[in-house]
This record gives sequence, structure tokens and C-alpha cells, in this order.
Amino acid sequence: MKIDDWLLDILACPACKSPLRAVPDADELACTSESCGLVYPVRDDIPVLLVDEARKA
Repeated sequence: MKIDDWLLDILACPACKSPLRAVPDADELACTSESCGLVYPVRDDIPVLLVDEARKA
């Protein structure tokens, strides 16, 4: 997965507005909030930040 650091710095979870972090060895972005815990897929290096597409960690 190729997501620039500057982009990762401005991305936020659509559900709770917490920062996102890249999941090592997976094409996913995880919410940093422990109460939310959603994980969003990254398809073709494009984050899919739709709550309907996310899964619970």
C-alpha cells in the first residue's frame, strides 16, 4: 500500500473523526480511537473511507 505520509496526516475516521493509521502488512487503515475501532480497506492505493465498507477490528 502506498499512501503518502502527508495524506495519512490529514485523513480522519468518517465515523468519529479520529486519526487513521496504516495497518502493517495489510491494505487497510485503522481508526486510532479504541471506542470506534473501524478498519477501512485500501483498494488500488485509494482509501475507501465509507462506514458501510469498514469492518470492526
